[in-house]
Amino acid sequence: MEPQKIVFISFNQALHGLIIKALSRFNLRGYTQWEELQGAGSNTGVPHLGTHAWPTLNGALLVACTEERAHKLLDALAEIDRENPLQGLRAFMWSIERSI
Repeated sequence: MEPQKIVFISFNQALHGLIIKALSRFNLRGYTQWEELQGAGSNTGVPHLGTHAWPTLNGALLVACTEERAHKLLDALAEIDRENPLQGLRAFMWSIERSI
């Protein structure tokens, strides 16, 4: 079995459609999604807290895939982030040691 990776994606909800299109482009059907998350960027941007003062919220996806697809997905996500610098998008990849 090819080595598997996990990609965790945290993003402004406004980017949801673009993220799903990126998953589809690489035939990544399986994912876990969280729709309403709060957070703040570590360097720039405004908080996404779902409050009156900071009404925006984040979403997140967890995707398990091959290492090759994970790298392609991260490249596509980096492009989305470059094209939407004020929205907020972060992605992280790590290895799956074991799964069922």
